[in-house]
Amino acid sequence: IKEDHVSATVNATVLDSKGNPKQILTKDDGMYGQNSPKVDAKGIVIAPAPNHGVVDRQGCDPHTRFVVPPRTGHWVALLQRGNCTFKEKILKASAFNASAVLIYNNNSKEDTVKMGHEGTGDTVAVMITESYGKEILGLLERNLTVLVSVVVGQHGQAKNINRGSLVFVSISFIVLMIISSAWLIFYFIQKIRFTNARDRSQRRLGDAAKKAIGKLTTRTVKKGDKETDPDFNHCAVCIEGYQLNDVVRILPCKHVFHKLCVDPWLNEHCTCPMCKLNILKALGIMPNLPCVDNVGFDMDHRIGRSQTIASQRTALVDLSSETSISLEPLQQGHPGTGPQIPSESGELTPRTGEINIAVTSGHFFNRNSLSPLSLVCEMELPDTQASLDRYDDKS
Repeated sequence: IKEDHVSATVNATVLDSKGNPKQILTKDDGMYGQNSPKVDAKGIVIAPAPNHGVVDRQGCDPHTRFVVPPRTGHWVALLQRGNCTFKEKILKASAFNASAVLIYNNNSKEDTVKMGHEGTGDTVAVMITESYGKEILGLLERNLTVLVSVVVGQHGQAKNINRGSLVFVSISFIVLMIISSAWLIFYFIQKIRFTNARDRSQRRLGDAAKKAIGKLTTRTVKKGDKETDPDFNHCAVCIEGYQLNDVVRILPCKHVFHKLCVDPWLNEHCTCPMCKLNILKALGIMPNLPCVDNVGFDMDHRIGRSQTIASQRTALVDLSSETSISLEPLQQGHPGTGPQIPSESGELTPRTGEINIAVTSGHFFNRNSLSPLSLVCEMELPDTQASLDRYDDKS
């Protein structure tokens, strides 16, 4: 059975005058001819001898000859591709009893090609690359002895499988890199778009906050103002009392703060530090623009809820000092355990938790804490004991 595409490893060893190796060259990209025996071969390399001063490197001239040194057992002919068929070259070397023939390519763009040379007998024929053939030829032209051994390499089927696997892995890697690159590009584009949108929103919010702050009322504390009263609430930002000539800012919810304290807060949050009123909505400046903390609620909702609670309980006004009252937890479904907290829909919803009543001045509002088990209410009371009595009666 004829075997195609069988590779060959060609080892070239340069010998010194005593026959010892001093340089070894190895190439594994050789290829056996289609009609060549696929066996190992070795011998001294001999190139065509000059004829009347002209050297026929292709071995096609009828007068081409090889000068074989005496007592040489096996030798290998080195010929160049071209000018005649592969069969003619191999038969020329066989006429001088060559054990094998090395044919190097004459085209540097091609490594090796399939050689068809039917009718050449048992002579081993191997093609090698142009660069390797010229390198061996250069050693011979320097009158050096070169010993060549040809070793059978992989058959074409195994080589094709390896090459196919390499192509598959390469294509898979390239596709994976393309997908990964596309995903990274999409991710960074979306990130840049999100960052730009967020920056634009923050700039709009900052501009709106500055515009809103400019519309808020400011006043200088003078002697006799209610802020100078020792019982008046301190600034909720700095926890300091108000002194004469202090500049205060009054928010739409009637809360008072030091101007230097509340302005930075409003620039960043645009909500009241105490009741979380959205000053942008209260002043009608960009009502659809959300605040940074996104926890503020508008004035109508706040007033409506306050009125609902006030209608279910007793309105308490004018307290001269701040008082905190803690009631026992309310149990659901047990009579006599306390009042029920109204929900936003107006229905009475039993709720278990702690009620803290913090007394302030000049306003009435409620604020839910972050925990669903607690409710914080702030209101103004004139008389603590009387208010508690009225609260118990109402309960």
